[in-house]
Amino acid sequence: MKGIKIVVCVKQIPDPEAPLGAAKVDSERKRMDVSALRQVINPFDENAMEAALRIKEESGGEVTVLSMGHKLDPSVLRKALAVGADRLVMLEDGRFEDIDAHSTAYALSAAIDKMGEYDLVLAGRQAGDWDSGQTGIILGERLGISTINLARNVKIENGYVVVEKIVPGGYEQVRAALPALVTVSNEVGAIRYPSMKMILLSRRHPVATWGAEDVEISWANIKRMGITCLMPPPDMGRQCQFIEGASPEEKGQNLAIILKREFG
Repeated sequence: MKGIKIVVCVKQIPDPEAPLGAAKVDSERKRMDVSALRQVINPFDENAMEAALRIKEESGGEVTVLSMGHKLDPSVLRKALAVGADRLVMLEDGRFEDIDAHSTAYALSAAIDKMGEYDLVLAGRQAGDWDSGQTGIILGERLGISTINLARNVKIENGYVVVEKIVPGGYEQVRAALPALVTVSNEVGAIRYPSMKMILLSRRHPVATWGAEDVEISWANIKRMGITCLMPPPDMGRQCQFIEGASPEEKGQNLAIILKREFG
């Protein structure tokens, strides 16, 4: 099959390799402050880009990289163009900050629908910041296409995507008719190094920037993550308390009650 149209979903995140001391808890806002960390493309999404480029080399076609979020940095995301992607689309809105996996998948699906025809959607198995590993699977469900996760190898054969899917102790071969979505693991291999020529060309390559209104986002479908970050006062003494309960579920509920009472 020739002319495969591939969409690769990538996330811009704070560098996972940065020193731990560079990330701090904002006690007033009760959120993590990562402003001191440089931004990078999620490493697992880079694995997905490498898989897409290999398919393009073998089967021909076009690779579109899609990123969504708040305060996206084109200089970071242009790396996708430097390694060989044909198109970069940034979906950006201030209200996309700290949204949950369902909301992210919803927004990505709206952008992919706007793009029109596609054969294969690739994404990293998880993001290197929150590591939830949910968005890709939910996105496949929203698009209504076959979804395979944890791929260590991805190929196209006669209108099917053929995947070596990681399982405990090895892998199994799975195939699905196109269009399909595959989440890619690091076993695929690291992304290739861009040449200096491609880096320079990527700086002049046009980038499509869409707002939420361009893909007709319904804000009723956008929810924020319910995460609160707390930093105990430095003079707070150490205490040990055993949480009682007849079951793990009850112990969890009792723990939540205590944390709410102590920290609000």
